[in-house]
Amino acid sequence: MQTIEVRRKPFIVGVMGGHEAPLEILEDARRIGEAIAKRGHVLLTGGGDGVMKAASEGAFKAGGLVLAVLPSDRARPLAGYPNDFVDIAIYTGMADARNVINAKTPHVMIAIDGGWGTVSEIAHALRNDTPVIALKTPSIGLPHGKRLIACASVEDTLAQLDRIVKVIGDQ
Repeated sequence: MQTIEVRRKPFIVGVMGGHEAPLEILEDARRIGEAIAKRGHVLLTGGGDGVMKAASEGAFKAGGLVLAVLPSDRARPLAGYPNDFVDIAIYTGMADARNVINAKTPHVMIAIDGGWGTVSEIAHALRNDTPVIALKTPSIGLPHGKRLIACASVEDTLAQLDRIVKVIGDQ
């Protein structure tokens, strides 16, 4: 049985990405999920396959807490939701509209690869002034800067995460 130490106000990191991704991207997501857990943060994903499952697996196996905001409701679950590495599943019955919850809940979002759903989550996060770290993610012309940070490696992504956590924690 997993023991979960609950902090009063945990730092929540959202990891968003597509259902399907190349093995290299999935390994990046797994490493990031593991690093999030080892830093004592809570991981939030969409709870499905691909990047979501890889990040969840990394965090879960490192002893972290994994939350998932799911598109279906409990009475009519979708195949593959939640993935096997989710601790707490939040059934919304909202389909893609759940992207708003995924974007507005975390303190910081890490977008990895992804498609239109990920782009939607990025847009909602930026509109909410949530910092977004984009690892190998199409920006579709969004300006990079203070709130949208493009990264090319897991190491750079984690360095940016640590910087943002420090800034937010100092506020």
